[in-house]
Amino acid sequence: MLQTIIRHTLRVPRTDAPAGDGAAVARQMDAVLVTAGFKADRALVEYVATRRAGAAMGIAVDVVGAVRELVGDDVKHSSYFKRFPRGVPDTVEFWAHCLRGTFGENHGVVDLLTLPRYGRYQHSFAELLDAHEELIASAGDRVTLVHLGGTLQEETEALYRTLAESVTPLGEADLALLGELALTCYAVEPAAVPMRENRAVVNGVLLAAGRPLVAADTVVDVLRTACAASGGDVTLATPTRFRSFSRRERRVLLGELDRVVGGNAAKLGDVKRFPERFKRLGTYLHAYENSAHPGARAVFDVARGDRSVPTIAGRAEAAFADRDVVRAAGVLSAAPGMLMRSLDRLLRQASPAEQDDLLDAVGKVLGSVSGRVLCSVREHLGNRAEPAGTRAFTTRERRAWVTADTRPPLPPEVIERASGLIDAEVAARLPAIERLVVDPDVLDVALPLSGKASEDGFAVLPRGSRSHIEGEVLRFFTYWRQTKDTTDFDLSALLLDRHFRFAGHVSWTNFRKGGAVYSGDITDAPDGATEFIDVPLGPIDAAYVVPQVNVYSGEGFTAVTESMFGWMIRDEAQRGMPFEARTVRTRSDLRGTGRVALPIVFGRDSFGTWTATWLHLYLAGSPRFNQVETNHGETSELVRGLVRRKYLTVRYLVDLLRAAGTTVTEWTPQLRADEPVTYVGLQRPEGLPRSASVITLDTLNRLVPA
Repeated sequence: MLQTIIRHTLRVPRTDAPAGDGAAVARQMDAVLVTAGFKADRALVEYVATRRAGAAMGIAVDVVGAVRELVGDDVKHSSYFKRFPRGVPDTVEFWAHCLRGTFGENHGVVDLLTLPRYGRYQHSFAELLDAHEELIASAGDRVTLVHLGGTLQEETEALYRTLAESVTPLGEADLALLGELALTCYAVEPAAVPMRENRAVVNGVLLAAGRPLVAADTVVDVLRTACAASGGDVTLATPTRFRSFSRRERRVLLGELDRVVGGNAAKLGDVKRFPERFKRLGTYLHAYENSAHPGARAVFDVARGDRSVPTIAGRAEAAFADRDVVRAAGVLSAAPGMLMRSLDRLLRQASPAEQDDLLDAVGKVLGSVSGRVLCSVREHLGNRAEPAGTRAFTTRERRAWVTADTRPPLPPEVIERASGLIDAEVAARLPAIERLVVDPDVLDVALPLSGKASEDGFAVLPRGSRSHIEGEVLRFFTYWRQTKDTTDFDLSALLLDRHFRFAGHVSWTNFRKGGAVYSGDITDAPDGATEFIDVPLGPIDAAYVVPQVNVYSGEGFTAVTESMFGWMIRDEAQRGMPFEARTVRTRSDLRGTGRVALPIVFGRDSFGTWTATWLHLYLAGSPRFNQVETNHGETSELVRGLVRRKYLTVRYLVDLLRAAGTTVTEWTPQLRADEPVTYVGLQRPEGLPRSASVITLDTLNRLVPA
């Protein structure tokens, strides 16, 4: 758990290690951290230095191990061509060399991928090290601070509260971590657990522990709790095999269903979303063995089809079918969140007079809509003033596809009025902050409205976030280790011009293009394999560089033991090995369900400035033989839509706070704040007062109003 906390928060919990002289260990720890691009803050160095040498070494090992894993430095990264990027031959020359080495000058039709010299490392890692000079330190190398935290119990409970109290959905990794933390922190009572999936994870542990549940307010909440208690999927994306519940657990779950339905019989309509799962749950809860819970029995009557209940969605669809927009809005007003999600459809189908009535209705229910939904709709409205041409769809599983956008734009005056209503409501919910200190690098980070629009990793930003790139060479990489089947991942780069038209590619079929260089193809990874692509940011003849990882054959991203994507920034003179941890800017897991991963896109504007825009998307692809050549059309259309989209960023909330009277100061290393401040940035810098309230990348969702 200690390393988990360090990786997640970059805070090192204090232990009960005995006091002593660990100064030498502290110096060694800090020196090793620097080689991975990290630095211990003063408090952490002093803490390790005052522990007994053996205990200090144990702390140092945990810290170094945790941060090395964060940036992917816990595994060996080799490249097929030993002297990459300088030793990469011409593509045709390389294939000819492989053929000559196998058949001499006489060969007929052969499968190139079966050649013994192809697809497997032809050198050891030690030989790779000998072929490269030591990395020359650069002022542009990344330095990330690691801080001293509270006790292990304090840090564990703080992380549990942070995850449980999140006002946005958690990603898969954080949701799993919440469940792990709940096993030891179930006695800790969060201030609130607003997200339904989080509530189910917590309730699953509380149910097994015999403690009172966090109150559910829909029948689906109870279904999720039963799934969590059975070790199943609380997102309900996949069915759960329920376990046998104890008599006490059955009584609690039936009582929750009875309470929810007893307060509002209309909530029975939610049963129709998952009738088969409710029927199975009813069997496991022995729902018809007694009459103590009539509301619960009504739930299972609806699931079995013995009782009919009209739903809000069904009644609204009937109104839409009758082209009665006002009636549809009246029906949806009973579910404010659903009304807001349907706002675009309502406004498109309404007359000018009806649009005024609709916006009046919206103004009356805004106070009952979650902040996450408000921000989501506000972002949507910001992209509806002009025809889009294409429309990109993304799912909770990060799958994506593109289709033609046939919707007419919304009138500017309607967008302005609706946006103004939302802005006023969001501003009213923001906390009163006297002084806000902001790192400029965080302003273009997209608001994390869902953890499912991101991946686990290091310095990973939400989908749509943009960060400026300064340096001479961009190097991105993918690493994977197969579980049992021979697996071939292919790192490729799609090159697009400023109109998002195909301008070439770099891959295992084309080692070089416009200065970009591919490190060589690995087709089998029982012990792990890495592929790299170097892109010189000056001479490259492309406006957009789109890295993609294709599953060519074998196990997918969720089946391999591990897989990751990351990128580095270097200067030409730095040399070094293909992978140098201190030059890694970000590293993200690849765990999507598609066969083609699109983690990020790098774009250059007319002034030559490069920007990274996070995508975190997967295309379905084909079961085998995915290549950049066969998917570049779909990929370019998707990239066009997402790069041109206007995202709601941290800047939006900062501007609202400034308008409300908050003093906003830009962070600089020279800034010294002696009074209480709230700091927002990608990481916590040194120099902040202890009383400062700090919001960094791992807690950025705290900015989203509840």
